[in-house]
Amino acid sequence: MGAAAAAAVLGLLLLVAAGGAAADEAREAAAVRALLVRLLGPGPAAAFSVSVKRALAAESGLDTYRLSGGGAGTRVLVLGSTGVAAAAGLHRYLRDFCGCHVAWSGSQLRLPEPLPAVPQVLTEATPNRYRYYQNVCTHSYSFVWWDWARWEQELDWMALNGINLALAWSGQEAIWQRVYLALGLTQSEIDEYFTGPAFLAWGRMGNLHTWGGPLPHSWHLKQLYLQHRILDRMRSFGMIPVLPAFSGHVPKALTRVFPQINITQLGSWGHFNCSYSCSFLLAPEDPLFPIIGSLFLRELIQEFGTNHIYGADTFNEMQPPSSEPSYLASATASVYQAMITVDSDAVWLLQGWLFQHQPQFWGPAQVKAVLEAVPRGRLLVLDLFAESQPVYIQTASFQGQPFIWCMLHNFGGNHGLFGALEAVNRGPVAARLFPNSTILGTGMAPEGIGQNEVVYALMAELGWRKDPVADLEAWVSSFAARRYGVAHRDTEAAWRLLLRSVYNCSGEACSGHNRSPLVRRPSLQMVTTVWYNRSDVFEAWRLLLTAAPTLASSPTFRYDLLDVTRQAAQELVSLYYVEARSAYLRKELVPLLRAAGVLVYELLPALDKVLASDSRFLLGRWLEQARAAAVSEAEAHLYEQNSRYQLTLWGPEGNILDYANKQLAGLVADYYTPRWRLFMEMLVESLVQGIPFQQHQFDKNAFQLEQTFIFGTQRYPSQPDGDTVDLAKKLFIKYYPRLVAGSLWTD
Repeated sequence: MGAAAAAAVLGLLLLVAAGGAAADEAREAAAVRALLVRLLGPGPAAAFSVSVKRALAAESGLDTYRLSGGGAGTRVLVLGSTGVAAAAGLHRYLRDFCGCHVAWSGSQLRLPEPLPAVPQVLTEATPNRYRYYQNVCTHSYSFVWWDWARWEQELDWMALNGINLALAWSGQEAIWQRVYLALGLTQSEIDEYFTGPAFLAWGRMGNLHTWGGPLPHSWHLKQLYLQHRILDRMRSFGMIPVLPAFSGHVPKALTRVFPQINITQLGSWGHFNCSYSCSFLLAPEDPLFPIIGSLFLRELIQEFGTNHIYGADTFNEMQPPSSEPSYLASATASVYQAMITVDSDAVWLLQGWLFQHQPQFWGPAQVKAVLEAVPRGRLLVLDLFAESQPVYIQTASFQGQPFIWCMLHNFGGNHGLFGALEAVNRGPVAARLFPNSTILGTGMAPEGIGQNEVVYALMAELGWRKDPVADLEAWVSSFAARRYGVAHRDTEAAWRLLLRSVYNCSGEACSGHNRSPLVRRPSLQMVTTVWYNRSDVFEAWRLLLTAAPTLASSPTFRYDLLDVTRQAAQELVSLYYVEARSAYLRKELVPLLRAAGVLVYELLPALDKVLASDSRFLLGRWLEQARAAAVSEAEAHLYEQNSRYQLTLWGPEGNILDYANKQLAGLVADYYTPRWRLFMEMLVESLVQGIPFQQHQFDKNAFQLEQTFIFGTQRYPSQPDGDTVDLAKKLFIKYYPRLVAGSLWTD
């Protein structure tokens, strides 16, 4: 089967799965109308007419919307081939005709009166059959403590951005619990196996077990409830939810019930020992493999229904027990066979991260074995990190299997201004032009959300564009005007500076993982080089503050001002660290004391205070969400511990230390600052006593501080305090003149 034919097979399968009955059209139109009321309110929403007609996409077979009407006394007519297409069309009208903006941090929805007319009928068909969203890790780094109200906001955001394919993985542990009990495991064995809520993503991929657990009974009930509501809303929009399937990982306790089963213990993951990793993988030829796989999928479908796409990751960051192509093909085929035993229309959505994460293992023969073990058109591969390290180029477009070009962008839900907008802008088109390309769509697959919203606005728009944005400078200027509700020379200039600096990362070294000294355990070997001129960040900071008198009433402006101020402070931490390190290496005590004093006693407290002025940057809010998910004090304590660990040590011994770092008020004050204070004190002590700095001893002492934070019970504010503009201005007035003068000191 040729590449184009493979794409056609999958396209046909999923068009059938999407359905086309008049009842579906009516339901999807009603769902978008309800979204419109939630977004604009009932009064403004009445000025729109929304309808869904599958026939609109009859020619291309791809999601299509049509806009018309508007003007004085005339309703705006929004027609979509699906609910998602209609929502995307609605968003296009709000964005391009009304100058509105919808984002995680807030929306700018000042509608012109009357609503602008669409000068001529505008019909737009996406070139991408699928616009995918989510990473398995997003469920732990961002979604873990969400209630239905927050999920509803996210699903609205997804629909408006034209997302039609997304993971729906909540509640699966409740299904697994039923399966394990049916297989003869005890409740205590199951409780010992599951990770805690903040680490479920890695339990689901076989990387971890036990760590942060157990999962309370109430957790299962809540997640089942949420999953039903999530699925109902996704389907009402015409989105295709991706459900989980059996990947081959099993609890060790299964060997008690079935002593003869053929299992292999894999190696450790993420510097965890085998108390929490070294998962057990069922051999593909074991007769229990199809039984467990079909038991789970049958129970899952009975509970939730299905749209026939399933996700499973057997070897995510896990070295298979054999590199023999025959073994890899057998392991892959077993997962797929278990799917089609229950659902003959099953399509497997595979995260392609494994191929680029361990290229030394996944050679051409190994990759081919996996990709050819599933019939063409029944495996849909996510090229997960395509903006930086695309795999389709090295694999002849995944050996003819359909794939989705994904932007990963963010690791660990870190804060920090970062993007590779030029690579993102040009990547999908380059993939479509690749010889014999089997690309079927674009996707956004961040590990964590709620950051760098300009990057996601561009990627979502590209899901509906046939060509790259011609002029990114003009595009970011328009982005700023929509975001703040008014065009302003200084904000547009600030965004152009950010575009050419923090958002202009290129090359394989680009990673959305914040490795700034601010959020790392200090040492004398910390890397402070960045891919941009820091002066561009400082100048963007100045320009935003210049615009503050005009735009201070805009919530999105205040958010961005804080975010850029936070970035400027992050840069300053690096500069003062370099000063302190240089002074230490020169054995000059006074300059060391001076740099240490500014960093620890002035800069970090000032950053914490600025962060405290916005609810999105509060540790207290993060911990409060975790505690609110509990039904008892014991559960609340467990969930808070999960949260504190994830943000800091990640594992019991700092196993993936600071991977999920955030810049939050409270975290800066009580985690990062004490660590920096200890580091500077030990440097000073080293100089005074004339003995070498002992990094090993510092690490031991720092670990005690880190544990003190994790096991602390202090309650942090969950409501903001202070005025962002005033606090940002104070920080600016203190440090910007020093930067301009080329000296970090006032004298």
